[in-house]
Amino acid sequence: MDPVIVVGAGPVGLTLSLALARHGVPSVVLDEGPGKDEQRPARTVVLREDTAALVERLSGTSFDGAGSRWAGWRSLRRKQEMRTLTFGEQLPAPLHIAQHELTGALREAVARERLVKISVDSRLDSIEEEKSGLTAHTRGPKGTWWRGSYLVGCDGPRSTVRKLLDIRFPGRTAVERHAVAALRTELPWPGQALLHRSPPWRTSGPSGAEIVGRPLADGVWRLDWLLPPRSDLVTPDVLVARIRETLAGWCGGSTPPYELLDTGVHTVHHRLARRWRVGRAFLAGDAAHLLGALGTQGLDEGLRDADNLAWKLALAWHDGPRAAPDDALLDSYQVERRAVVAGRLRAADQALPILRGGGGLRSYVPGSARGHDALLTDGHLGHGPLGAPGTYADSPLAPPRSESQVEVGTAPGAPISDVRVTAPDGSFVRLRDRLGLGHLLVVLVAPGTGVWERKHWMSAGLMPRLAAAVAALPHEAELLVAESYPGAAAHTVLLIRPDGHLVTALSGVRPAELYEAAQTALGGPVPDGEPVESATKGGRA
Repeated sequence: MDPVIVVGAGPVGLTLSLALARHGVPSVVLDEGPGKDEQRPARTVVLREDTAALVERLSGTSFDGAGSRWAGWRSLRRKQEMRTLTFGEQLPAPLHIAQHELTGALREAVARERLVKISVDSRLDSIEEEKSGLTAHTRGPKGTWWRGSYLVGCDGPRSTVRKLLDIRFPGRTAVERHAVAALRTELPWPGQALLHRSPPWRTSGPSGAEIVGRPLADGVWRLDWLLPPRSDLVTPDVLVARIRETLAGWCGGSTPPYELLDTGVHTVHHRLARRWRVGRAFLAGDAAHLLGALGTQGLDEGLRDADNLAWKLALAWHDGPRAAPDDALLDSYQVERRAVVAGRLRAADQALPILRGGGGLRSYVPGSARGHDALLTDGHLGHGPLGAPGTYADSPLAPPRSESQVEVGTAPGAPISDVRVTAPDGSFVRLRDRLGLGHLLVVLVAPGTGVWERKHWMSAGLMPRLAAAVAALPHEAELLVAESYPGAAAHTVLLIRPDGHLVTALSGVRPAELYEAAQTALGGPVPDGEPVESATKGGRA
């Protein structure tokens, strides 16, 4: 089989190529640039718990040194403290990192990966699809034809892939604008991110003016000032005045020493591609969607696109000629991911008039300020409809509810909790560490097993029957055991997709129902003409 062609070498494209390699699928990354990223300290990304774990797992890098795990969150309105949060085990801290640091780590991982090839200075200009694959042409010093099994456009807001596929990209332009500065200084809240609405020292600007301060490593902060609609250009003098005014307001009236590292203006657009798939070509990341108002982070969703698509492409790729271009499993990528992003855009569009509507009677309604703060905090911290990871409960890959299905702390279609489990070799690992390896996960909740060696309890109780049921599934699966799982009773069996979303939770060992749920999660029944006995022994690949 030909490799998957990934167009674009940003964080989403590099993450997708590494995820495919983890599934044993080769890829070619077409990088229109020279292979190096401009260092812009003011261009940063905030990654939630699931996406930070994804890029750390794929890159083999811990970003705690390069980025900043926030110690807490603080919200202010005028002079009043509205809310404070402390991050810890129960409330994981977001990861805040300069984008060039993230991309650099992913590039280093790609350079070590034999299944990934990067072609720099390669700008796509045509795509031709055939029954068994497609061909892409690039121009430039290394202009050539590339043969691929599938193609994924991760080439940003002005996506060439999207234009070549003639996909519309409707939405709203300049939903929000922010003046941005990265600077090194000391603030009264070391390590704590800060949202300050209607600061008292502002004598001009909109009534809803707000400032966000996000700490980075080495004493660096990124500050964002919300700009009024249709505002004038932000000149260097105006930006320096804002910096001095803000620092003085936060530090008791005098401006502390600071080193200005980088500046810019960040404009937020809201757009959603009509289609995310045309035959063997797909869109992901900013090529498929733009969002980012009210503290939300578009890269989070782009990385979730890559995680969702990688395992589905891998199954189709390993199936080879049996994988039809209209395969239901591949269709589910658009169904699942587009619905999640569309829901997030709707939530932001509904909240924007409330939060940015200015004064009037609404601003004096008791509790309205705290309600507004809660909405903004959701966006910044990845909670609620503005920020929480999406669920795929209505996915075509979701099995019908059965009599043996039970409720646990994770809803079907939602990301699993990262509990400690026992791996096949008897070692203790985190559940997320077993994701993205090309197989399903089956987890038995069995209190007390942690004190015994695996060889003793593999032949006891439910385990022999469960192990036989797992071996008979229509695709390779790994059997893990957890001492506990949120909301799960003893002997609950969890079936988990390769991207970490829960398929179902069953009460006890139910081989037929487990098989049916796995079959549905993989895109449907066994292909016509293939006996069930053969599928249960040999798997799909």
